[in-house]
Order: sequence, then C-alpha cells, then structure tokens
Amino acid sequence: MMTLLIESLDQEGRGIARRDGKTIFIEGALPGERVTCTPYRKKPAYEVATLDKVIRPAAQRVAPRCRYFGLCGGCSLQHLDARAQVAVKQRVLEDSLWHIGRVRPEQILPAIYGPAWGYRHRARLAVRHVPKKGGALVGFHEKRSSYVADMDSCEVLPERFSTLLRPLRDLVNALSIRSRLPQIEIAAGEEADVLVLRVLEPLAAADMERLQEFAGRHGVRLYLQPGGPDTARPMSDEHAADLHYTLPEFNLKLCFGPTDFTQVNHAVNRVLVRRALALLDPQPGERVADMFCGIGNFTLAIARRGAVAVGVEGSAELVRRAAANAGSNGLSATASFVEMDIYRLDGGRLAGLGPFDRMLLDPPRDGAVELVKALPDDGPRRLVYVSCNPGTLARDAAVLTRASGYRLSAAGVVNMFPHTSHVESIAVFDK
Repeated sequence: MMTLLIESLDQEGRGIARRDGKTIFIEGALPGERVTCTPYRKKPAYEVATLDKVIRPAAQRVAPRCRYFGLCGGCSLQHLDARAQVAVKQRVLEDSLWHIGRVRPEQILPAIYGPAWGYRHRARLAVRHVPKKGGALVGFHEKRSSYVADMDSCEVLPERFSTLLRPLRDLVNALSIRSRLPQIEIAAGEEADVLVLRVLEPLAAADMERLQEFAGRHGVRLYLQPGGPDTARPMSDEHAADLHYTLPEFNLKLCFGPTDFTQVNHAVNRVLVRRALALLDPQPGERVADMFCGIGNFTLAIARRGAVAVGVEGSAELVRRAAANAGSNGLSATASFVEMDIYRLDGGRLAGLGPFDRMLLDPPRDGAVELVKALPDDGPRRLVYVSCNPGTLARDAAVLTRASGYRLSAAGVVNMFPHTSHVESIAVFDK
C-alpha cells in the first residue's frame, strides 16, 4: 500500500500520480485527491493500482448513483460530478491534439452535453447462464473481466429498459437455449422499442410462446439474430418495428434498423447535428460531402439547408437506408449516396466523386487518415470532423495542418457518453 497525490486523469478515467520516476494509474481516484492504493500490475515504467482509501477527497467527488458502480464496467466516472467530467474530457482532447498532433485549436468550442442519466438508446447486453449464481445474468461485463455483472438495474439506460433486466434474466432461464443466447441488443426508437436476441440454436415452439408472452407483457418488439448483424429479423410479422428518431429543427425523420449504427444519445445527437451544421455552414447550391454518412444523420440536414449533399458510406445496407430516408423526407433531388470503402480511398477515387465546397467527416474510432491524405490541394475549403477517438483525430489533424494546408480553427468535446471515459468531439479545419 502507498499514499499518493493525484495529478490528473488519463483517457480511461484513472487517476495519475508519480512515484520514484514511475507513473501510477489508480482506478477511482480524482485529481487533487490524496489516496492510499495497492498496485496489482507492475511494469518497468508504470503501475496500475486499486484505490484503498481517499484521505482527502476532491471537491468534485460525488456519490455514484448506481449501486453496481465499481463492479459493472459500463461506467468509470460516476464518482465525478457530471459537469467536471466534461472539463476532464476537454483536457483529454486538448492534450491529445497537442501531444499526438502537435496542434492547438484557435478556438475552444463550448461543450455539448445533455441528460446525464437514462440516455443510452442503444446498448449491447451480454448474457451468460451461470448455475452457481442462480441462472442467467443479463447486463454489461464486469470491470476488467469477461464475466457478466450480476445486476438488476442500470442508471444510464432509459428506465423502461433498466426495469427489464430482471425479467430478461427470468426469460432466458425459461428458454431451452439458455446457454446458447450470448447477447441481447437494445434499440430504442421514438415510437417503438426492439430487443435483438442473438440465438445460436433454433428456438423450440415453447420458447417462441414464452417470447411472445414476454413481448406482449412488456411492450417490446423482438428480433432474432442467428448470425451477423444483417441476419436480424422480426420474430414474426407483428414484431416488425418502425424504428426512427427525429431532428425537429431540420424537419427530418430518420428510420433505422435495430442493428444499424446510430448515435446512442438522441438528445445530444440533436445538439450535435445543429452544431455541426452551424460550423459547416453549407450554402444553397454548394456541393457538400458527408463521409461515413451512415443512415444520413448529417447528410439530410445538409440537404435541408439547400446544399447538394453527397453521402459516402462503406456499408451497402446503410447506403440503401440513407437513400430511403432521403426519399421519405422529400430530399432525393438534393441528397445522393455512394457506397465506397473510405479506408481504401486514394486521390483518384476521391476525385471521381467530383469537387466539394465543404466536407463533413464522422469516422469510426480508426479515424480517417486515408481520406485526409487523399484530399487535393484545391479540396474543400472547410472540413467539420466529428470524432469518437481523440487520438485518431489528433493524428489526422497533423496530416491536415502540415500536409494539406488546413488550420485547426476550433475544437470542443461532445459528452455523448456521460459517466464513461469515452471522448467524442467536433473540430473545424479551414483553408
């Protein structure tokens, strides 16, 4: 056991301290605190420790709302005030931009945040049948473990899903394939809720009856997924769901499938789209690209502003969904979609899409390095980059500012995942 003063937080939400030339990472410790801790992993340059006692707590320390905090690996920052979490994430973003990309934004954008609880409209719950614990467990994985947390509620899920955790355990226990159902995915729309059951064996007739009764009692639609995400199908015709969310400011309704990628936090997504469009500032008649467009979350808002929007996406299914959304929103004339592997993009393939006045990028965690390397000298005069990984954003920012002639005009965080260390952000690059 050792006593340390915590200096800051790392990207996983762990406290950072120094001792004898080593960096010590302490889970559950906050900046400014004096704590005692016990190392459980020792390396030549660093150690990782568990928190034993807080001798002097930080002013921002709060009591975690969830009784499973510390056991469940879904959240890592519930012991830190929600507003302070945003400040920590802003520092992570700025540190990443400087230490990885050697670039600083000219302006820090106000943070985007929304409800701190009940915000997760998408979630992937692990399922495991454990006879020693009384049967099925349904929830997130335990911290630093492949085990499923023994939990009956979740504070970051909407209450209607949180209260389903115990009934879901009972349901799985009653199924003949209880040991062959490893996952249940939640997909919430504005008018329908879907549960996608990953089934590794066919269901018996009695199983189907139990599922039908469960769905009726709890007001959910059930999909069965025997293979990859594209194999998810309604259990029967009556379970087919109109899953959608709206962007009222742009008069848009976006439909999605239960396994499609969509933002988990609907409230923050609305603010994010508004901010992104204000920063991108598309003008009527301009040609604007939306790279990694998904179901058209940003593309259709761009088109609604009067620009000619071109969404580019690697998934054929998402391209079809986006085109259908354009049609149902009356935007087929100004919003089109192209299926293309953006990770294999080069200058020639990018040129084949035609010139763009502006561009929005919303890549996965791997970032968009091939795309930014392929941008021509006369490329879009403004880029808005929505990132879910500050490290790859910083790497791509280095390419844009040093090799492509852009400057980093502004950047700020988006608290899409409160109580986690996940850092989303938005950045603006100008020529």
